[in-house]
Amino acid sequence: MAVIVKGMNVVPDPWQRLELNADGSLPAVPPAGDVIVPLVLWRKRRKELLARPGRLGVWLEANEDPAAIAEDLRLFGVVAVRFPKVIDGRGYSIAYLLRERYGWKGELRAFGDIWRDQLFFLASCGFNAFALREGEDPRAAVAAFGDFSETYQGSVRQPLPLFRRRHPSSPPFHPSPPPLSREERGGSRFPSPFGRRAWDEGTEKGGSTLPLSTRERGKE
Repeated sequence: MAVIVKGMNVVPDPWQRLELNADGSLPAVPPAGDVIVPLVLWRKRRKELLARPGRLGVWLEANEDPAAIAEDLRLFGVVAVRFPKVIDGRGYSIAYLLRERYGWKGELRAFGDIWRDQLFFLASCGFNAFALREGEDPRAAVAAFGDFSETYQGSVRQPLPLFRRRHPSSPPFHPSPPPLSREERGGSRFPSPFGRRAWDEGTEKGGSTLPLSTRERGKE
């Protein structure tokens, strides 16, 4: 039986993951047993899959929207996300949405091109099970969860950022508002939120000005 990393331990994997056939057609579904099916198979054979014995899971490609299964999450024993390449970060976003927006509490598995060095970051986004790529030693990979003793930013695993954990009485953090658009500035090219009037008044009182471009001041 294949093994996966789950809960920071190496455990046997009782699930069979079904793949589309080489020509894109749907695979045959075994009559019994625990299966993880691609999203397209779930959509087309929903009633058949729910009627068969055994647990059911579903897996998503990196370009598939987790909203497609949001209403059905209660029916699944596992949700998995494929990583086609180690540099493809879309699966991290899918995991975060499943945990934070859609409230998935069960097994969330990453599979595909999964390297040992990704595990810490995958877990931070909500994954709790990992099917490593061929050639990776799952028992050695478990050490990746201890690569970093602390993180600055908040995550699914640790919602509070470091400053909040160290200084719980700190005032709430409010990010700076985005810069005003030209329309919001009243059509002025000047960066001041008060527009041209404030700029002119400041200049008359001896305030500094931003240098004009050659086009703005006219070629001399």
